[in-house]
Amino acid sequence: MPARVSPTERIRAEIDQLFTTDQDLGETLEEVARLGARLLLQAALEAEVTTFLGRDRYARGERIRPGHRNGHAPVTVKTTAGPVTLERPKLRGTDEAFASRLLGKQVTRTNALESLVIAGFVRGLSVRDVEASLAEALGPEAALSKSTVSRICEQIKDEFQAWTTRSLADVELEYLFLDGSHFKMHHGARAEPVLVAWGITTAGKPVLVGLAPGSSESHDAWADFLAGLVARRLRAPLLVISDGAEGLIGAAERVFDRSLRQRCLIHRARNVLAKVPAHAQDEVKAAYWAVFDDLQQPPGEQAVAEAQRRAQAFADHYQRAYPAAVACLTKTLPELTCYLRFPTEHWSRIRHSNLIERTFGETRRRTKVIGRLPGERSCLSLVWAVLDRAGRGWRGVVQTRPRCAYSRSCAANSSTHQRSRR
Repeated sequence: MPARVSPTERIRAEIDQLFTTDQDLGETLEEVARLGARLLLQAALEAEVTTFLGRDRYARGERIRPGHRNGHAPVTVKTTAGPVTLERPKLRGTDEAFASRLLGKQVTRTNALESLVIAGFVRGLSVRDVEASLAEALGPEAALSKSTVSRICEQIKDEFQAWTTRSLADVELEYLFLDGSHFKMHHGARAEPVLVAWGITTAGKPVLVGLAPGSSESHDAWADFLAGLVARRLRAPLLVISDGAEGLIGAAERVFDRSLRQRCLIHRARNVLAKVPAHAQDEVKAAYWAVFDDLQQPPGEQAVAEAQRRAQAFADHYQRAYPAAVACLTKTLPELTCYLRFPTEHWSRIRHSNLIERTFGETRRRTKVIGRLPGERSCLSLVWAVLDRAGRGWRGVVQTRPRCAYSRSCAANSSTHQRSRR
């Protein structure tokens, strides 16, 4: 009688089966990542039982420890991709209770192995790299078939290449968010930046626009990145949202010279608080946000004027005690209030670039478990894969007003006024 199929073999079969369907590639990769995490955890659990008993399933011969396997019981592990159901082996006749060092007696949450498998599928775009990642974690028990790994890698490679060269002529943006994050992608070199652009379209939908490596976050690096997007026929947005990096600011104003630019309020808050002693930071932080929160005026000059009035009150109150913090706020106030010229219901989304920072944090969490990425393309592929997945859950904005109320000519006039103030 043939041996029963193990849980790990059943999961491998499910992964292989995914690539025989006509399902969308993005959905396929999501399911592969989920099943891959489940496979790693299941394989690790079974390997622990093998070590505990001192023999493989159905192995005969001298027994190191009394007891035997007696089926499986379902158990749920909470992961960042959602609940994953494993089959915990049940044991009988042992001289001590089995406790998984990986999952513990009461399974609640695990992230490391899930992160490893998601990173492994996109890290190097080579069969060898993916197999090495899995083997380093759990040994040959966790290995996928070479044909499956190869199909995954080749399809990701093709999809990523198509994405980086696609035309952007049909992408009409209302808002464009720009940011960068550093990753180690070359041997012996410092962490280098990955430059990212994502936007919200005139229909209110979020879209990942582009990403590329940069030797630094200099003016030239950002200008080259943005010029590449324009060369692929991306049209200028109404508003560009970024942090205060001088190279980024200069490049954005050069390439999108008719667009308004919003300076991230969260980054500026950090700058202001860095000039205030620790004991007063909570108070100053509350006063800073009081300048921008709960404005009741309609969008446009009235809302901007009210923010300016509040900023002046902030300056009057703190000028004597914290003049550097006051100057940090007031000297860039025109850049901090551009978002107030747009629909009120959009304000909370377009006054900072924090969304992309949180996503970068998720990317770094996933790369941490594999250390330095083996190259530039590997790094870009991982960042793209994470951002692409995360982007499906990003919220856009609801377009409830006629777009002509915030026309490009109005934005151009405001942009000229904004630059004349600096």
